[in-house]
Amino acid sequence: MAVIVGLPFLAAALTPLVYRLLGERTAYASAAVAAVSFGLVGWFATTGARGLVSWTWIDAPGFEVALSFYVDGLSLLIGFLASGIGVLILTYSGGYMHEEPGKMKFYATLLAFMGSMLGVAFAADLVVLFVFWELTSISSFILIGHYTGESSSRYAARKSMLITVAGGLFMLLGFLFLAGEGGTFQLLGTDRALLAQAESLREGLRADGLFVPALVLIGIGAAAKSAQVPLHIWLPNAMEAPTPVSAFLHSATMVKAGVYLVGRFRPLLASEEWQLLFVAMGLVTMTVAAILAVGASDIKELLAYSTASHLGLIIAGFGVVGGGASAYGAETGSFHVLNHAAFKAALFLVAGIIAHEAGSRLIDDLGGLWRDLPIAAGVTVIAALGMAGVPPFNGFYSKEFLFEATYELAHASGGLWWILPAVAVFGSVFTFLYSIRFLMLFFGEKPDALGHIHTPPWSMRLPAVALAVVAGLIGLGGITATAGVHIGPLEEFVRQVVGATAIDQSGEHGAHFSYYLPTEPTVPVLMSATTIGLGVVAYPFYDQLRDVVRRLRSVSLLSANWYYDSVVEGLDRSRAVESTIQTGLLRTYALVLLLAVSVMTLLAYATAAVGLPAFGSVASPIPMVIVLGVAVVAAFAVTRAPSHIAGVLTLSILGFMVAIFYILGDAPDLALTQLLIETLVLVLFLLVLDKLPPFYGEARRWVLARDAAASAVVGITVFLTVLVTTAASPASRISNFFLERGGVPAEHGTWILEYGGGANIVNVILVDFRAFDTLGEISVIAMAALSVITLVAMRERGDRQ
Repeated sequence: MAVIVGLPFLAAALTPLVYRLLGERTAYASAAVAAVSFGLVGWFATTGARGLVSWTWIDAPGFEVALSFYVDGLSLLIGFLASGIGVLILTYSGGYMHEEPGKMKFYATLLAFMGSMLGVAFAADLVVLFVFWELTSISSFILIGHYTGESSSRYAARKSMLITVAGGLFMLLGFLFLAGEGGTFQLLGTDRALLAQAESLREGLRADGLFVPALVLIGIGAAAKSAQVPLHIWLPNAMEAPTPVSAFLHSATMVKAGVYLVGRFRPLLASEEWQLLFVAMGLVTMTVAAILAVGASDIKELLAYSTASHLGLIIAGFGVVGGGASAYGAETGSFHVLNHAAFKAALFLVAGIIAHEAGSRLIDDLGGLWRDLPIAAGVTVIAALGMAGVPPFNGFYSKEFLFEATYELAHASGGLWWILPAVAVFGSVFTFLYSIRFLMLFFGEKPDALGHIHTPPWSMRLPAVALAVVAGLIGLGGITATAGVHIGPLEEFVRQVVGATAIDQSGEHGAHFSYYLPTEPTVPVLMSATTIGLGVVAYPFYDQLRDVVRRLRSVSLLSANWYYDSVVEGLDRSRAVESTIQTGLLRTYALVLLLAVSVMTLLAYATAAVGLPAFGSVASPIPMVIVLGVAVVAAFAVTRAPSHIAGVLTLSILGFMVAIFYILGDAPDLALTQLLIETLVLVLFLLVLDKLPPFYGEARRWVLARDAAASAVVGITVFLTVLVTTAASPASRISNFFLERGGVPAEHGTWILEYGGGANIVNVILVDFRAFDTLGEISVIAMAALSVITLVAMRERGDRQ
């Protein structure tokens, strides 16, 4: 597990060195790294290894956090996709990125992106899951904004970051609700023993009124990452990234993190509320995004909306948990995760080939491409028909499971639930339409303006062919299963991985997972036939439907982008913010930052009902009382100082009184440190003040009142924090460890490793127990000294010039 997750990050860190040695061939070295992770994931699958591996990270009572990874069917499925498609995408990048800028940064970030997704897939701790979750957002931000000189690229990167990170914060709050009720950060759904506690966890959350809030918060996180309506708006803009990024992001990583989250928490939070939330959200997204895809003018825009639509299908499947439909829902979600990754990655690679060789991505400018790109045309036939859900191609089977799940749910529940199968068919009609439109790019007449189309290199063709072969073999497996024939290891892999995921999701039913071409009419078969029939009838009117969709999209109130842009621009251009906060003055920024932190801290104390310690009698020697009295008088005098210099000198009195207080408290080391720092700061202040006006000038009364109030709030916060943190009386004090281990032992032996061997405990802590911290501090001082020397040298050079 350490190699699977850690190797891509190590390779990302070494990419600058590798790029200096290999240049553009770094793509293939990176693909080899992905292949190692893919091979190890395959080893887990073939050996049947399952279970938990953990390293303690934070060991505090009630806050135990471990770097934990868990292997089960769902994690293997996502791990296979992230690493396996990662191999193909990195290989494809070797040809696609030939003349692109920033290749070193690109490969390093793509490897980190893959490692982050592998971490999400195998994480078995809520904190670890959140860390890797946010790493996918950070790395995707860099990849989407790859073309830093383009305003559209920067806009897309910022939009994806704001939406996905904001969704992650909602999700984190939901995690805290679960951890608070369950008493652990371990991801409960990854262990059979803990899974048995799911019912008591749900009941506990309900009793506290937190079940629905926790469910909604986690749903928001999943919706933001998997581009569910209305948070889908970042996904089409993400097309500004290079095509390898789009293919990876839309098929195996990033967007799959959201559906993985729903699948992972499904056994834990399955309930009527769960079903209502995720089935509704999934089917609405499936339909709305499919309609928007019909209105697309760019091939990557079409594929982006189609991605959101198919993710909605997956979430709707995972959302079905009622009665006999639960098993079909689990099979829908897990099987379509695999099918979608295969055909969507292939189509994105084809889109990259078209854009790279034809020089255009506009749908209306393309046609008759099969003559110049016959291999890409063959790939598109398999992948596009799979996306359309046409039998016997791979997407047909998982869509059949969705139809069966929605029908069984409606049949069991009745009433308004009959809307679900109707919506599933309606959305699938638009899926059929845009899939066939993409396929028709390769047929018909070639536009005269298109010109000559080059043949892409094999490094771009082979990954697309490999994905088409996988998708084709999955579809072929349904045909052979109908005839009672098995075609080999890929079919067995599908049955094992998808079946294992279904077991985790719905119990032993998943062990009997199979798919085949239907041989008799059933309701799901009739739903599929209706979808294809309506699609065939409606396709001649595709252009009219597209124009209607575009007119609807142009209405501001119907556009989610309009709401996003209005909010973001409003925050960016708020006059109140500019006049009160963005003043360009350091003191204003410091005031806002300190005041915000203080207010949040005080609110946290109030929310947690933190009590203050009891005050006993304080007996202080007379010298200490005198020193503290002088310090208080000096602090008050600072506020009345008539000039900069007088204020600094008065402030130094306060510092020197603190040093004397340390001496009286038998802490000469601290006193010496305080004296040295106070003297150094005084000298630096005086040197700087020599360049400033000698007097403060007159300040407005409201400014003085504001600063006084802010200072009081900050002071109260610090005072309360000191009281609260020093009132604790732990059973085991860390000072005892230092005192026991700091000196010279009575008997030598391995004392150089176990004991400090010194007489001054402060020195021993600095040079032994905190050796790395001290080394770091020395390094900072050395770097600062070098910087000063450099600046002095440059100044002399500048004078000569």
